[in-house]
Amino acid sequence: MKIKKMISIAMVLVLLLSGCASSRQSQIKYIGAAKAKSLALEAGGVSASQAEFSTVDLSERGGQDYYQVAFTAFGEDYYYDIDALTGVIIDAKVPAGSIKNEMNAAGDADGGETDSSTDQNTADPDTAGTGQTSDGIITEKQARIKALAHAGLSEEEVIFLKTELDIEDGRKVYEVEFLSNDTKEYDYEIDASSGDVVSYDFEAESAIPPAADRDSMISEQKAKELALAQVPGAKVEDILEFETDHEDGRVQYEGKIFYEGMQYEFEIDAYSGAFRSWEAEPLDGWE
Repeated sequence: MKIKKMISIAMVLVLLLSGCASSRQSQIKYIGAAKAKSLALEAGGVSASQAEFSTVDLSERGGQDYYQVAFTAFGEDYYYDIDALTGVIIDAKVPAGSIKNEMNAAGDADGGETDSSTDQNTADPDTAGTGQTSDGIITEKQARIKALAHAGLSEEEVIFLKTELDIEDGRKVYEVEFLSNDTKEYDYEIDASSGDVVSYDFEAESAIPPAADRDSMISEQKAKELALAQVPGAKVEDILEFETDHEDGRVQYEGKIFYEGMQYEFEIDAYSGAFRSWEAEPLDGWE
């Protein structure tokens, strides 16, 4: 009889755990591969007909689920990591001469305003007319202007973190880093002689949303309601642990529910209300 009782308990636990796993999968709603592809194309300034996708995979890093999206357009490779829940681009590696810039260059050739004329109008007095210092290199200010123009941003939209002259592979480059108002961190290398963009990348601090979004965080009470809805019969008093956590700049609610011999542990995104994790396991010593 004792063996039969143990087998019965084991079967019940298996059913409970499998049910919790199914509940977790149903609660975590991702943006989907199609949306991730669309966001990547939009970020790269490339249309669907111009791109050939090689990778659209769901992956995980540091507890954050994201889509790896890679495609080729006009012989250039584009790589994006996109948050699976929010659609925020958390990392990107694209060619320095991206399609957006090639299109801008084409517009300049048709009579539009060129980068050089812009630089001359905003250049420091000691570089006016030549675009270079007496050492034959552009100024820090011009390096910043080049980086901002490439990113499509103005000085009012960013906070500069670093502008330093360095030597890479035998040539002088400016390392320019800045943070945009929408929390993307940009890193540029600008050729100090020509002003060309040598390389760049940007990474979004996905957990720090724009100010407008920060005002729309769900409340602790709402987060508790979402968690309790996954455990029929459980009440607020069954939530024995609950806290607001800041992880890598991302705000989330974390807690544990103890109910009928089971422990449920959850993490809920404070902005979207989406479950970032949900785990269930039997309590030790419960019969």
